[in-house]
Amino acid sequence: MINLNNANLKETLLASLLELLRRTSSELTKDVYDIIEKVYASEEDGSKAKYAMEIIKDNIELAKKKSAPICQDTGTILIYVSHPVGFPQNDFRKLTEQVIIKATELGYLRQNSVNSITQKNAGNNIGPGHPSIHFEEYEEHEKSHIEIRMMLKGGGCENVGIQYSLPNVQIKANRDLYGVKKALLDAVAQAQGKGCSPGILGVCIGGDRGSSYEESKRQLLRNLDDHNTNAELDTLEKEIVKLSNKLEIGPMGFGGSNTILSCKIGHLNRLPASFFVTVSYMCWAHRRQGVVLDSGLNIKSWLY
Repeated sequence: MINLNNANLKETLLASLLELLRRTSSELTKDVYDIIEKVYASEEDGSKAKYAMEIIKDNIELAKKKSAPICQDTGTILIYVSHPVGFPQNDFRKLTEQVIIKATELGYLRQNSVNSITQKNAGNNIGPGHPSIHFEEYEEHEKSHIEIRMMLKGGGCENVGIQYSLPNVQIKANRDLYGVKKALLDAVAQAQGKGCSPGILGVCIGGDRGSSYEESKRQLLRNLDDHNTNAELDTLEKEIVKLSNKLEIGPMGFGGSNTILSCKIGHLNRLPASFFVTVSYMCWAHRRQGVVLDSGLNIKSWLY
């Protein structure tokens, strides 16, 4: 059992978490950067889309060089922790809050968390529901390492997330995968450039209203170049990308051939009376990173 009251372990974890947060805020992972490079190359020279992608590429490189936030909206802090039995969740939460306060002081994060009732900003990114930390205990007792994934999700892309309840008469979508496809294309069309396209869709089919949103965000933790283990959903993911990019919304809504970079779809069981399709939209600045910590809580490897 890990003892986070041990001074050495505590300091090591604080340092590991701070480095994870710094890199999440200032550097895009290889899978995201590689597809942005392809998008930049594919847009027409002299077009507004090409110019937008050039600015995006320059921004990415400058942020990495200066360890500065890729986007001025450093977003909601989402943390997913996979751990062995007996992991001290409450102690971890308290240490994570310390790291977030330190990262805010260092400028890795903007003072970005506002009390919804008083409208006051404490200036440290700590408050009810923030950060959002999700714990998952390993079933296998032989696993002793810890995996931590972090995602920063800005308000612009969060604002264009949407949930559909099928059947939907307005978009003529029934309770089947063809209806899901209609819903996803409608979501992309409604988002336009407001979600800072080209974006990424995290999708959940089913669940209740809350669990469906949570799973749609978890889908954004997948590698952009992976394949869905469900053959039907794998085909649908590829089709959504292809059809969305024919809408010519393009980078930042300026037109062009790249509106979304990827689509990731998961599913949960549902009640007979409900059929939700939930979309969490992520902007091109897909800030997520992850680490494996060894028994001493040092960073052993990076997950992306």
